[in-house]
This record gives sequence, structure tokens and C-alpha cells, in this order.
Amino acid sequence: MQELYYTQKLPITLDEAWSFFSDPVNLKEITPPHMGFVVKSTTYRQKMYAGQIIRYIVRPILGIPLKWCTEITHVVDKQYFIDEQRFGPYAFWHHQHHFTAIEDGVLMEDILHYKVPFGFIGDWVNALFVKKEVSAIFAYRKKVLTERFGARNYTAPGR
Repeated sequence: MQELYYTQKLPITLDEAWSFFSDPVNLKEITPPHMGFVVKSTTYRQKMYAGQIIRYIVRPILGIPLKWCTEITHVVDKQYFIDEQRFGPYAFWHHQHHFTAIEDGVLMEDILHYKVPFGFIGDWVNALFVKKEVSAIFAYRKKVLTERFGARNYTAPGR
């Protein structure tokens, strides 16, 4: 299993951060265009809640469309939410999104645990491709969010 940790500090309010990140339609904006990411759910505009199912189409390899379905399993308003894959390209996917108000903005923390399927072959594919692609997605997201909201330098305590 892989464990990845990402942080970003944005000079926006906690309300602004929560409003943006808890709306699945904004995922397309922060996902690299080559991924062909499309939200297919029709009820995603409701306020986020535990049990919410969100369906996507993503094209991570050679433009081949893959169906992906996640469930929002936990939500604490303006603090965190967790999405878990119910079906899709991973054997396991658990993504925590944390938001903390700090001086001059919001600290976002992403804690991602995932496992590629197919045992040792999946481990090999992860080492050659998947982990780099996941890291590139988060790097793209950081760039897009910095362009949209601005940035401040900040190091998370204890990390």
C-alpha cells in the first residue's frame, strides 16, 4: 500500500476553501486535462454528505476511458472529508482532505492511501508509472490552485 502526504497553504478563508473543494464539479479544474476527467453524477451539487456517491470517467492511460466511483464516507463541515473508491482502477483508495484555518489563510492537507491491483505486477506498475502519475496530478493541482487563489510559504508542523 502507498501512503502519500501533500500540503498547500492558500490565502483564502476556510469558507472559501470548503466551498470550492467540497463541490465535485471543481475536480475537473484541478485535474490535468490529459486525464479526460468527467463527473457523471447528477446529484453532486447537493451539500456534501457522508454516503454521497460520485461517479466519474477518467482516461489515465492512452485515452482509454475508465469508470470510477467514490463514496464520501466521512464529512465534518469545514474540517475534513474522506472519499473512498467503491469501484475503479485501484484495489484500494482512501483519500483524506483536511482543512485548517491558519494565519492569512487555510492549510490543506491530503493524506492518500492506495493500492494498485494485481499483486507484484501492480507493485511494479506502481513503481514505474502510477506513483509518478499520482504525484504529477497533485503537482498540477498545486499549480492550478496557486494560479487561482495565490500562495503563501508555509511548512506544516511536524512534517
